[in-house]
Amino acid sequence: MYDMRRRKVIALLGSAAAAWPLAASAQQLANLPTIGFLGPSTSSLDSHRVGAFVQRLRELGWIEGGTVAIQFRWAEGRTERLAEIAAELVGLKVNVIVTS
Repeated sequence: MYDMRRRKVIALLGSAAAAWPLAASAQQLANLPTIGFLGPSTSSLDSHRVGAFVQRLRELGWIEGGTVAIQFRWAEGRTERLAEIAAELVGLKVNVIVTS
C-alpha cells in the first residue's frame, strides 16, 4: 500500500515538474506586448509579407515569442469577415493591429 502511494506521489511530482516550463512559457507570452496581424487573404498567400514584417521587427529588436507576441488572423479573401476579425483582436486586448 505504501509503495503504491509513493509511486503516485512520485508520478504526480514528475508531471508537475514537466508541466512547469509550459505554464511559465504561456504566462510569459501573455505578459508580452502583443501585435494583432489581420491578413485579408491566407497565411500561405501572404507569407512573403509576414516574413518581411517579422524580419523587420527582429531588426528593430522585437523578437516574436521573446519580446513581442503576434496574434495572426486571416480573412481568407472574405472581406466581410474583416470587421469580425478586427473585433476579435480588440477582444484579445492586443496593443496594436497591423493590416495590409
